[in-house]
Amino acid sequence: MDALRFIVDQNAGKLVKWLRMLGYDTVFFTGDDDSGIVSAALSEDRVILTRDTGIMKRRSITSGRVKAVLLTSEMPRLQMSQVIRALGAGGCFSPFSRCMECNVILEVRKKEEVKERVPPYVYQTQDKYMECPSCRRVYWKGTHWQAMMDKLNGLIQEEIDGSI
Repeated sequence: MDALRFIVDQNAGKLVKWLRMLGYDTVFFTGDDDSGIVSAALSEDRVILTRDTGIMKRRSITSGRVKAVLLTSEMPRLQMSQVIRALGAGGCFSPFSRCMECNVILEVRKKEEVKERVPPYVYQTQDKYMECPSCRRVYWKGTHWQAMMDKLNGLIQEEIDGSI
């Protein structure tokens, strides 16, 4: 199975970071033209995630040429749960492999390479770093990482248990 790739419209924008957190190639569509998001999804082989019922009525979607999920909740956690259920997206992810800001695959960096770009305490306590080659943002497995991991694990476990 090919890796799922997503395009999310403005009415579900908070979902973008959740999907990127899981390692999914996720584009945030900022245009306001429904035909633009459908065209982008078709040309880039992406699944549309939206709360816009009008998009779901487009011929490319109703014919099955473009996959789309109509999200029923305003809450990103419940939207993520719906995506996992609808597409089986929970079993094939690679957490924290993409930049949360610009969607680019992160690259491993040596500790010395990031010394001047991380807080002194982080440099003293962390040994492994990842960097976005596009925006140059540096990531490490600190307390924020653990909190996000706990959220993701909880979400996946709830789906497995069927409690959402």
